[in-house]
Amino acid sequence: MRFGIFLKLMGESIRFAIQVLTTNLLRTTLSLLGVTIGIMLIISVFTMVDSLEKNIRDSLDFLGSNVVTVDKFPFGTGPDPNYPWWKYFRRPNNSYSEFEFLQANLKNAAAITIVGQASTTARYGSSSLGGTDLWGMTYQYKDVYEVDIAQGRYFTQQEIEGGRNVAIIGDEIAQTLFPNESAIGKDIKVRGFKVRVIGIMTKEGESFIGTPSSDDRIYIPYKMFNKMYYIGSRWGINPSLAVKGFEDDIGMVELQNEMEGLLRKVRGLRPKEESNFALNRPEAIAEALGGIFDVLGLAGWVIGGFAILVGGFGIMNIMFVSVQERTKLIGIQKSLGAKNYFILFQFLFESVFLCLFGGAIGVFIVFLLTFIPFGTLEVTLSVKNILLGVVVSSIIGVVSGIIPSAKAARLDPVEAMRAG
Repeated sequence: MRFGIFLKLMGESIRFAIQVLTTNLLRTTLSLLGVTIGIMLIISVFTMVDSLEKNIRDSLDFLGSNVVTVDKFPFGTGPDPNYPWWKYFRRPNNSYSEFEFLQANLKNAAAITIVGQASTTARYGSSSLGGTDLWGMTYQYKDVYEVDIAQGRYFTQQEIEGGRNVAIIGDEIAQTLFPNESAIGKDIKVRGFKVRVIGIMTKEGESFIGTPSSDDRIYIPYKMFNKMYYIGSRWGINPSLAVKGFEDDIGMVELQNEMEGLLRKVRGLRPKEESNFALNRPEAIAEALGGIFDVLGLAGWVIGGFAILVGGFGIMNIMFVSVQERTKLIGIQKSLGAKNYFILFQFLFESVFLCLFGGAIGVFIVFLLTFIPFGTLEVTLSVKNILLGVVVSSIIGVVSGIIPSAKAARLDPVEAMRAG
């Protein structure tokens, strides 16, 4: 029974709302404009913020998750201005022996790798590509960072340990050096060494903030990389040590504490000596951006809120006019036994419907805006933001319609019929 009354209320409210929309089109349009603009501004800001956050986080995927790296100075704040800058540069480079020590002794690590990096030129026949990134790595690199291979395969343990002349290349290198043939099984020249291509990585394309891409990268075994470059001393290439922690180690606290102790031990530091290394969580860079996105979201609420406030007063004005125009009808409904709550909800549903109509137009405009190209920024309207528009519109409808609806519900049936 109650459900039937509810459906009746909804039906009548929608019918009256459509009547209001069609009878006083200009007045209604101007009143709904504030709601439409307000919802459009709020949803568009949140859509852009969400899209920016997603694109930036996707661009920083190469940093890995739950990863701790060993570096000469901290990432978060950069070198301490009160700390002698030259001490950072005098800190020792990471070494392969330290990698082996950590690999053998770390209990809170899921995987560990050491990576050497250098810029070089790749050649095949008469073709060449300069500025390619050559990375020497250990077998567990794939467990610390993602390696998405489109063709071929990853290194075997034997190839890594033996420092074999094999390589996995990026899509751009494959397309440049092998435009009309498959690169798998072919030999390319790097630093005067021949290396056989065993895999091609999936094309990544240009990221939103221009972060490094695997498209112009060559992966080779670390021991092979060691044959090509001088590594280890202060003046040689400083390899990167990266350790992946377990998911249940929140903030990688246990892992960092263990790494701190082991690194101090392997580097022979006394208890009172300061550490000559820094432990960094690269993903913390992405997490720090969250505060910026929160501020942008707040700005969206403030800007859109003013427009919605104007729109809310417009809807309230429509509802007062609607109550005045239908005073006699209200009197007739009450004389036939309509309860106060029936009249109240009838007008309240009408107000909500009008706001939902205006909000739907605003959300639809934002949806159309997502088809506009923004360069490398991919803009997507999420279901969460659509629901946000519906909820905000409904709240504005309730707030704008509650006073006119209460006024209609309190009308005396005899006086209402006389007034009509």
